[in-house]
Amino acid sequence: MTQPRHPLPPTASQTVGPFYGYALPYPGGPDIAPAGHPDRITVHGCVYDGEGTPVSDALLELWGPDPAGRVPRTSGSMRRDETTGGFPGRNGVDFTGFGRVATDRGGRWAARTLRPGARGGSAPYLSVCVFARGLLHHLYTRLYFPEDTAAHAADPLLAALPRQRRATLIAVAGDNRGYRFDIRLQGAAETVFLEFV
Repeated sequence: MTQPRHPLPPTASQTVGPFYGYALPYPGGPDIAPAGHPDRITVHGCVYDGEGTPVSDALLELWGPDPAGRVPRTSGSMRRDETTGGFPGRNGVDFTGFGRVATDRGGRWAARTLRPGARGGSAPYLSVCVFARGLLHHLYTRLYFPEDTAAHAADPLLAALPRQRRATLIAVAGDNRGYRFDIRLQGAAETVFLEFV
């Protein structure tokens, strides 16, 4: 292959959104735990940009183990209908540990899941992946639960963070088995995001 006489300028980077909104959400995406499950909790919050404005077209993916700390091996989050080829959504019975939820016009999101058990020396947490307009790469973070303060001290990630930064990863307990977890993409109270290499 011959090299051009004049080097070509690099192609501009593309953002990760908002195009995912047309294909990635699916029926039942936020309902990770079956309706009526006695241990079902709700995690919810708002995604904010660097100026504190809610992001109305973000998408979150959540992963978590079951209450015993086991990673589910059950398929079924996005079942395909063999007749139509479409995606009817979850079967309403199995806990798969995975969910996907879009934010609404006010930047709000909510998902229903089971409270995860601890794994591998970490305090119990849900993994969260954020897709949003303007991001060149999706962002990874964790949602920890406020009741696990003793486990927080031994968690390797939380122990490595200053107290103020650690607080951005811990949800706030609310009513009716609910937990609020706001995500700030930039700014003074920016959520801690993880880099995997």
